[in-house]
Amino acid sequence: MEFSRITDDLFIGTTPMVDDYLGLHELGVRLVINMRLLVRPYENPFDLPLNFLWLPSIDSPTFPISLRKLLRGAHAALETIREGGKVYTHCEFGRHRGAAMGAAVLIAQGHGPEKAIDLIKRSRPAADPHVFYIRHRIMRFARKWKKA
Repeated sequence: MEFSRITDDLFIGTTPMVDDYLGLHELGVRLVINMRLLVRPYENPFDLPLNFLWLPSIDSPTFPISLRKLLRGAHAALETIREGGKVYTHCEFGRHRGAAMGAAVLIAQGHGPEKAIDLIKRSRPAADPHVFYIRHRIMRFARKWKKA
């Protein structure tokens, strides 16, 4: 597993394997948001307070990430953070879908969309939240979140 700390409450990275769960727990992560389409979260064999939210999404400009899924993930992340936990968002490489979910979490915490995108790019150079179809979803999420 390869990841980046974005803020004290948020990490973005690649898909964690079962062996990574103890490390995530030690970092204070209590929620793992999986944005991969075909790879479900691996079953947690440990007795850890580690929750998983699978929001299957395609990394494609033809099939944009569902705003409903971004909203669901942001709400779950806010609840986890309020309870003192940290959040890990991921897709296969932590570049697009995981970064979009991470941006949604930052926006839900009060960051503007541009600041969220810049913070992710600065903290995780492998991420590409500026690619047009991911940036577009982040901006649409920000508008929808502001209205709610």
